[in-house]
Amino acid sequence: MSKPTVAIMWHRRDLRLHDNAALYHALKAGRPVLPLFIFDKDILDHLHDKRDRRVEFIYKEVLKMQDALQKMGSTLLVRYGRPLDIFRELTNEYDITNVFANYDYEAYGKGRDAEVATYLGSVGAGFHTYKDQAILDRDEVLTGAGKPYTVFGPYSRNWLSKLAADPTYLASYPTEDHTDALFKTPPTPMVTLDDMGFEPLGENYPKPTVSAELLATYQKMRDYPAERGTSELGIHLRFGTISIRDLARQAQESSSTFLSELCWRDFYFQVLDHFPHVEQYAFRREYDKIRFLNKPEDIERWKNGQTGYPLVDAGMRQLNETGWMHNRVRMVVAGFCIKHLLIDWRIGEAYFAEKLRDFDLSANNGGWQWAAGSGTDAAPYFRVFNPTAQAEKFDSKGEYIRRWVPEYGNVPGQSPQYPAPMIDHTFARQRVVEVYKAGLKKEEYFLRMHNIKWLCISKLC
Repeated sequence: MSKPTVAIMWHRRDLRLHDNAALYHALKAGRPVLPLFIFDKDILDHLHDKRDRRVEFIYKEVLKMQDALQKMGSTLLVRYGRPLDIFRELTNEYDITNVFANYDYEAYGKGRDAEVATYLGSVGAGFHTYKDQAILDRDEVLTGAGKPYTVFGPYSRNWLSKLAADPTYLASYPTEDHTDALFKTPPTPMVTLDDMGFEPLGENYPKPTVSAELLATYQKMRDYPAERGTSELGIHLRFGTISIRDLARQAQESSSTFLSELCWRDFYFQVLDHFPHVEQYAFRREYDKIRFLNKPEDIERWKNGQTGYPLVDAGMRQLNETGWMHNRVRMVVAGFCIKHLLIDWRIGEAYFAEKLRDFDLSANNGGWQWAAGSGTDAAPYFRVFNPTAQAEKFDSKGEYIRRWVPEYGNVPGQSPQYPAPMIDHTFARQRVVEVYKAGLKKEEYFLRMHNIKWLCISKLC
């Protein structure tokens, strides 16, 4: 019996059928298209919490996609395993002509795709990838010298000018016009959360209606954690349940501030793409010489929201309970972790990666390195957020703090159930400046000695 001939649409961070670049190209390629989603063991096996919000979110979105495809007479293949192993199985079940997918900018994703592409090539199938989760990426925004930007300001000006000059960057892919090219098949069995060792939490993450009102509210209220001033679209952008092009078009019309945030998102994608060392090291490598203390008891108090600084503790408790934290508070919390407690930014970054339901490697890494002073466009190392002043400015009535730290009273020092600050702000600021200065001077010394040695050798030659 001959195998069905199909093209595979491999969904990853693009859990939607609307305005999907790779899906559009697959539907136009001339072969019946069979959509596929793989729950990747190489990723899921490293998740310690088996009640992970992200896995549940993905699972629910995959169910929605499968239901939509079944109504069109097709299906979504849902498999659990290592991608290369899954494609080996699929080539035994189907005559695969091509596989279509959207770009991944992370080192793991690039390696995975290269491995799959090599295998597919060995069996005569093509592998094609497209830009979908970013508006402009890779080498589309470069300096006059043809180099990737490392400073956001000039990057954003170039980015905005390109969008203004060429509206096709934000044009939608009309996938709905070509669904007759989907492979017609009865529904296929679907792996369950239990099959993969995960448990449901029973939480829902409704997708907000993107409107001019939502974006205008964001522009005015995004810095105030007690208000519902953020878009709460992070998880939907992370897993591609919303079109970035649709969102950017609306932002162009309604909110320059929100459009700027989308620009930051693209900026961090291109940093990760061009400078993959940031996944493990400081973007500015001299900052790897900083001697952090990394005291276990300090790390635990920070994680558990018991630092004695109410805004920091409110943010950490919100994160631990909901898997989300307000963006302004994320900056304060990260700065406190690194500069008050002298905890390596990689430890904080890893904790956010574990807990955040909207975790995105490029943005999370960029934000933590910004806070540490080691990244692109970083805050200078001597700039240290005062958590008390931040609370007074952005939560002046203490509404956000009392929501998450109910034992904290209105008068400092008069809440017996709430701990005293674990470190004095003035002392912490002086200490971190000295530690950074010492670490960077040490790096400068080694660079200077290297240059002297190189000069001596060159003169001998």
